[in-house]
Amino acid sequence: MCLAVPGRILSVAGEELTRTGQVDFAGVVKEVSLAYVPEAQVGNYVLVHVGVALNTVDETEAERTLDYLRQIGELAEQERSSDP
Repeated sequence: MCLAVPGRILSVAGEELTRTGQVDFAGVVKEVSLAYVPEAQVGNYVLVHVGVALNTVDETEAERTLDYLRQIGELAEQERSSDP
């Protein structure tokens, strides 16, 4: 199974195939290839898989997805704390 995670673009550098950006994933900032999303700008949200932005998404969709991921993390924490 593959998972793409939404993040907000903080900065952009380079052009065309070397275009990259600093992307914030709920407090964790990573450098991401933006070569496949030439329309993406600072402040936009992108879906990232294995360090490559695949698509832009609106803020509402990004926040909804991040909320689901937080809930999954909370459930995993609860399961670990209830293990004998």
